[in-house]
Amino acid sequence: MQRTRIAHALVVTVALVSLAACSQGSSGHKDEALGSKAPVAPAQRKAVPGLPGMPPVLDPRDVYAADRPNRLSPVVRDFPSRIYVPNTNSNTVSVIDPKTYQVVETIPVGVQPQHVVPSWDMRTLWVNNDRGNTLTPIDPRTGKAGKPVDVHDPYNLYFTPNGKYAIVMASLDRQLVFRDAHTMERVKSVPVSCYGVNHADFSADGRYFIVSCEFSGELLKVDTEQMKVIGQQKLPYHGSMPQDVKISPDGKRFYIADMMADGVWILDGDTFAKPSFLPTGRGAHGLYISRDSREMYISNRGEGTISVFDFAENRLTKKWRLPHGGSPDMGGVSADGKVLWLSGRYNAEVYAIDTRTGEQLARIKVGSGPHGLAVYPQPGRYSLGHTGIFR
Repeated sequence: MQRTRIAHALVVTVALVSLAACSQGSSGHKDEALGSKAPVAPAQRKAVPGLPGMPPVLDPRDVYAADRPNRLSPVVRDFPSRIYVPNTNSNTVSVIDPKTYQVVETIPVGVQPQHVVPSWDMRTLWVNNDRGNTLTPIDPRTGKAGKPVDVHDPYNLYFTPNGKYAIVMASLDRQLVFRDAHTMERVKSVPVSCYGVNHADFSADGRYFIVSCEFSGELLKVDTEQMKVIGQQKLPYHGSMPQDVKISPDGKRFYIADMMADGVWILDGDTFAKPSFLPTGRGAHGLYISRDSREMYISNRGEGTISVFDFAENRLTKKWRLPHGGSPDMGGVSADGKVLWLSGRYNAEVYAIDTRTGEQLARIKVGSGPHGLAVYPQPGRYSLGHTGIFR
């Protein structure tokens, strides 16, 4: 399946004072005691210190522990609840009131907006105008757009877990571009040999991140602090087209949706060995974690369904089908965890889905080519980017 060619921060105010108050613990393995005459226990992998400056995860067993229902940071607590929908072909952002399911505003932005991305400090939403070579800031308190910032080929946007850098997924330029998160000055451009750098997620300790390359069917492993590619592999499926990337709650695995293989790759990020595969549905595309960290919602864009994966059971447990079909793409989960919001990429619409029953609650008309929809605000202490990866 082809998409319109998506040729593929900022002013980040580092709110470490509020973060420090709710940060505790660090990831790692407990040392095993050795019996006096028993065989020596298998050596445990030594815990690696987290990325310098990164607020540690609240619970080493669950990287999403800060994302519980309605656990809003004081930074975003007073923001109105809205759904921001970038319309790639219309060069606008539709703003939906989730209470009424109505579009309350349409914001003109740059050429080919791809994703709406919360900044690391969560105070700004950045619209990635890929072909317009700009980022449009939106103040989520007022809903007003500000002056665009010149950034070349911003297909997607992420932030290092310590809030130091913005990372531009420059797909057409074939680069990962690290920029100063305060001035947006280019710090380092990392050329890549794959095609279509696309989506990413970070390890639990923030030391590395996994990137999907959709047009060459590859994955990259990137050292966050050194800002360099340390691993690359071709996915074992002819014509593979990897999309969204998410880490498991326990931090042990990465899940990568593949819209041509019609399922999800499961990868050990530490070893970066050959991944296993889980079929989910035609055109698997977006991955979203439930507020209790128990399930992952997988949008199957090519067949109008959402598969539900249970982490504890390590299997798919449900599949929800949109009535009258659709093209569920990117989105997010409501602050209370009750609604999954997804853009309908090829149908100029947005879907609201009950996360308890899979029932479609609403189908809302928006502009043409809706893509990286952001639900805002969401729980969490800081944003890692994309449509909202919070820790």
